[in-house]
Amino acid sequence: MKENKNSCECIDGIRCKVENCVYNKEGCQCTASEITVGPAHACTSSDTVCATFKPSKK
Repeated sequence: MKENKNSCECIDGIRCKVENCVYNKEGCQCTASEITVGPAHACTSSDTVCATFKPSKK
């Protein structure tokens, strides 16, 4: 993990465009301590989901 200019911990190499996830903070990519991507039987990238996603309460 690295600290960015906004002082939130981000996971290196994770690019997340989900703006309404509690782990996607201002200027950060992903601030979850770890992520889980599935399901195990996915055949294409469109078959996958981030199981760590939690909707923000905006």
